[in-house]
Amino acid sequence: MVIYQNKIYNMGIMDLNIKTKSRDFGVKVVLLHKQLSARKKESVMSENLLRSGAGVGAELWRAECALGKNDQLAKIYMSLQNCAEAKYWLELLNDAGYLTEFEFNDALKDCDELGKLLASTIKTIRAGMAGKA
Repeated sequence: MVIYQNKIYNMGIMDLNIKTKSRDFGVKVVLLHKQLSARKKESVMSENLLRSGAGVGAELWRAECALGKNDQLAKIYMSLQNCAEAKYWLELLNDAGYLTEFEFNDALKDCDELGKLLASTIKTIRAGMAGKA
């Protein structure tokens, strides 16, 4: 629940699980960026991974302060888009030989799981909005 300008908004649709997973994924991409910068001297692709991977959780945190369901839904869509972009950068970094097999598979598994949770959350919110129309 969020109180903003003396109005109460119930944002309970996003459970702690998705927020925790997005934060864990953000930490994982921060550490990957740090390693790639130091170990492989790669910065351009890893910075894009950092931006999009950290953006997944950032948009979810913004959704907590949304002014309504439409605003919340838009922010969660942005989170899903960031997740898809992070997956692209992971695949590109892997194909270019910058990631170990473990680094790639571990991050990709988390990214895919997070994407599924985000898509499910979007469907739930949309169903709830349709039911109230």
